[in-house]
Amino acid sequence: MSDTPWKSDNHFVSPWNFEPEAREGTSLPEKVEFHDVTLRDGEQQAGVELNADEKVAIAEKLAEAGVQRIEAGLPAVSPQDAEAVKRIAALGLPSRIFAFSRCMVDDVKRALDCGVKEIVMEVPSSEHIIEYAYRWEYERAIELTVESTKFAHENGLWVSFFPIDSTRADITTFLDMIERIAREGHMDSLTLVDTFGVLNPQAASFLARKVQERMDVPLETHFHMDFSLGVANTLAAIAQGVETAQVSVSGIGERSGNTPLEDTALSLELLYGVDSGIDLQKLYGLSQLVREKARVTIPSNRGIVGDRIFDVESGIIASWVKNVGKERITEAFPFRPELVGQTGPRIVLGKGSGLDSVLIWLDKCDLGPASEDEMLAILGEVKATSLEQKGLLDEDTFVTIAQGVLARERAAV
Repeated sequence: MSDTPWKSDNHFVSPWNFEPEAREGTSLPEKVEFHDVTLRDGEQQAGVELNADEKVAIAEKLAEAGVQRIEAGLPAVSPQDAEAVKRIAALGLPSRIFAFSRCMVDDVKRALDCGVKEIVMEVPSSEHIIEYAYRWEYERAIELTVESTKFAHENGLWVSFFPIDSTRADITTFLDMIERIAREGHMDSLTLVDTFGVLNPQAASFLARKVQERMDVPLETHFHMDFSLGVANTLAAIAQGVETAQVSVSGIGERSGNTPLEDTALSLELLYGVDSGIDLQKLYGLSQLVREKARVTIPSNRGIVGDRIFDVESGIIASWVKNVGKERITEAFPFRPELVGQTGPRIVLGKGSGLDSVLIWLDKCDLGPASEDEMLAILGEVKATSLEQKGLLDEDTFVTIAQGVLARERAAV
């Protein structure tokens, strides 16, 4: 780690993040692996339908970005899903390719038929969801899990065990269940699963610690965004030594979505100084691809990959950008646009613009110098027009306004 991990040519965050007192009680790993679930849990977002060709294209871009593990899909869903998993497994990507499976032997057989070497195996783990949602006996869930995880292991699969709804279970009952499955069945890693996004960061730390006290097995996170805490909870668990984060591109997924890849990777790198292994410059392009294929939109001001986060309308901030220049742009932004594959910053014109915004646009449009009074008159019309059309001005509109104002003002002299 550098002497000033909070600041480089590419970023400027709070030095307090790296104060020993602020990091007290943490056990951060040197590096975190990312397990991307875009092609499985991401596709569970209502209205998202990805065909095999689209899944292959996304998998290739995930691998290009350095994602270490790709969950290619659940073969039992449909023949098309099985085809996608099989094709991705055969690509020879540098990423580890996982199939997803229920804790059923038939599901494991389908995964084996797809040629994967690794598998995520899910089972309900809270007594209430087993009883009310699955209509199973608790013992049946354990027996199916023991049988199927042993079968997967005996057939050469690396098993990531995925207990659904564990965060609404009694902690002792949950830990007893996990220990029994590890003893009688098989797991190579255990995922801390917050199926309904109901943890807070303190509870995420607590969960990681309680499991570590009882079991010596690699841990992963799979947290949802129902309370918008998936990233915070993931980081809290990683701060306790968890080394694998399950994420999706731009947070797509069931209900409110999964923990977003972009936010987690950039936070680890810049706020914690932990190597994510992700090529951060690929983040924006990867998000654009997934949004296009999944036909989903995100807010224009969405962190890291929002299309307008480097557009500046505020007159005050436009002055900052003008004054600091490209060399010191991290005085006005926490990281450079290029760091995450974006471009900018761009000074845009709207109701919030100021005189420096007009000055920048006059120069951009080769309209020559103008007096302060002329610029004030142009700014007044810019603000009024923006409010009237409820949006930013394009170049043609600005040129029309500026030329009209300059002609009137100079004719009156």
